[in-house]
Amino acid sequence: MATFINDRIDVRISKEQKELIKYASELRGFKNLSEFIVFCVNREANQIIKENSLVLKTLEDKKIFLDAILNPSEPNEKLKQAQLNYQKFILSDEKNNGSIK
Repeated sequence: MATFINDRIDVRISKEQKELIKYASELRGFKNLSEFIVFCVNREANQIIKENSLVLKTLEDKKIFLDAILNPSEPNEKLKQAQLNYQKFILSDEKNNGSIK
């Protein structure tokens, strides 16, 4: 038989916030305010975790990403050429927009 341990979280909110939450809880048909709060917090926590895992699914993915940010490799020739092309484009655009004024 599994043993369930009830843990506790204490929060302070305004009377207006409590009334709003209580009203929403009643509209959804929850038995009590605690049940509603646990449901909402659990749903939001799962959504945050899901969104966070969309791009970087595993811990290894996150380590690789962080390593690439903290220790970037040297740019290769294609990247250097892309940067030059971009700079030429910006200069060209500035010249064209400057002559219109």
